[in-house]
Amino acid sequence: MASQLSDGQANGHSSAGVSLKELPKSNNFTSHLPPDPEFPTPIASHNAPRGKLGPRQVRGAAYTFVRPENFEEPELLAISARAMKDIGLKEGEEETADFKGMTSGNKLIAWDEETEEGVYPWAQCYGGWQFGSWASQLGDGRAISLFELTNPDTKTRYEIQLKGAGRTPYSRFADGKAVLRSSIREFVVSEYLNALGIPTTRALALTLTPNSRVVRERVEPGAIVTRFAQSWLRIGTFDLQRSRGNRKLIRQLATYVAEDVLPGWLSLPARLSSEKIELTDKEAVDPPRNISKDDLQGPEDTNENRYARLYREIVRRNAKTVAAWQAYAFTNGVLNTDNTSIMGLSIDFGPFAFLDNFDPDYTPNHDDFMLRYAYKNQPTVIWWNLVRLGEDLGELLGAGDRVDENHFVNEGVTEEFIPKLIARAEKIIERAGEEFQAVFMHEYQRIMTSRLGLKTAKETDPEDLIGELLETMKSLELDFNQTFRKLSNLKVDDIAADEQRKEKAQLFFHQGKAPTGIDDKTARFMMAEWLEKWRARVVEDWGQDGNDAERQQAMKRVNPNFVPKAWVLDELIDRVEKKRERNILKDVMKMALSPFEESWGVEGDEERFCGDVPQRRRAMQLSCSS
Repeated sequence: MASQLSDGQANGHSSAGVSLKELPKSNNFTSHLPPDPEFPTPIASHNAPRGKLGPRQVRGAAYTFVRPENFEEPELLAISARAMKDIGLKEGEEETADFKGMTSGNKLIAWDEETEEGVYPWAQCYGGWQFGSWASQLGDGRAISLFELTNPDTKTRYEIQLKGAGRTPYSRFADGKAVLRSSIREFVVSEYLNALGIPTTRALALTLTPNSRVVRERVEPGAIVTRFAQSWLRIGTFDLQRSRGNRKLIRQLATYVAEDVLPGWLSLPARLSSEKIELTDKEAVDPPRNISKDDLQGPEDTNENRYARLYREIVRRNAKTVAAWQAYAFTNGVLNTDNTSIMGLSIDFGPFAFLDNFDPDYTPNHDDFMLRYAYKNQPTVIWWNLVRLGEDLGELLGAGDRVDENHFVNEGVTEEFIPKLIARAEKIIERAGEEFQAVFMHEYQRIMTSRLGLKTAKETDPEDLIGELLETMKSLELDFNQTFRKLSNLKVDDIAADEQRKEKAQLFFHQGKAPTGIDDKTARFMMAEWLEKWRARVVEDWGQDGNDAERQQAMKRVNPNFVPKAWVLDELIDRVEKKRERNILKDVMKMALSPFEESWGVEGDEERFCGDVPQRRRAMQLSCSS
């Protein structure tokens, strides 16, 4: 099927945005990858009774054409103004019938039912490793992609998707719906992470479906999140095809990622020259690129073809993202391979949370008894997932210069070549692991250095200045993100003397009191001791007076005043769902979109939401039920 481009023309557009109808729409995903063979065309799916579409096993396909269900009396609860601008929509477009119809799933904007032409919705097919065990076919069980939009100004293409829009062939035993509770959480955190500068999928709109009563632990109102990303491909997309031995589709998917999702083969990183990649390897931070598609690099036993470079790009992106999670204490809660993005995006938000007290063992998922997805384990788990991707791509990585030979492409690996292919693939994955660590450590230290208000990073910082701060936070049960914001308010002259530092130490304690089990004198001493080291580094970087005004301003640009903690989201959900408040959602979104501000004019709530977490609501855990 040829890629379709709607007749929406953005001629004469400006940064003020255009209408939904004017935004260019496409279906690169469905035109480049194979459809469900049982419903190979939009018309076949559109004309089929919904019950015939599934749930069922779908083989040899990347997706199934499927339309959203219709919902009665939907209510558009909120939009993200930032998201509207980023995809190129003009202000006020959310009031139109087209926008409300699209975000409720009740109107197929890009498909003409009379002519049976345009872009038809689809659900992606994928599998995944969940809690370390193979879960077989999963797929978009309640997410339906509508079309791709291209921002006329930035030329960035996004895939628009509805989460909670009804059953698909991948729904298994579920109902294809999403509850308001989890939808509010995803809507807020997607835009908040973006405001922090952390790679993430985005949320455009939140729609209540009041007549859709969804049964989970209780009967709850349903909702739809309209979300978007440059790609919704995840490691699980490749996992499923490997489990089924579909070599052809693995190659198709990898080629699609390089040529249609990323900027092309030339954008991928060149092989690093060091045979042993160290944590301090500067080349690993910013490797050369612009390597020709067909070039091989490196000695024969580890030479890298274009698919090896693609794998490393995916590794690098995920290393940077998980580094940012650690630096801002975001804990995903369910880092299965089906929740790990090929683009390195934060994706599919379930029982996530930001740390309250600094506790490395914390997991927000109350089903995670083994702490597999605890905060401290996130980098390790992401790498575990990336090794699974390396195995999925193993043939392509290990093939070296044979990757385009007719026999390899069409017939597979000859028996005599298997040992050499495996050895090469294993070495490439091992080197990628070293690169992952180097990229992770550099990005983590870069962000933490910035959060601490320093201009320079030292090799000893992760163990000394940063490591000692984390140990102090843990011992004194300090709030992770509030600690950095409070540091942003300190002047160097305020902590010049030991007694001054001990006095200021109290600012970091919950309610100004030392934690249970540690006397006040000891607690003040511990915090003051670290403050002395930090002050010395500030003076070293900024001068004797600390250049307080400029430094504090720089710190406040990276240390949020507002963090959507679990207890804040809990209260938000209660007030929207049970008390039918609407302004509170808009107020919280105002704070989430600009989290570094001192104030947002949100009367009555902003001081509480930015203050201490109530003691009985710290370290909350949630279920995966959503």
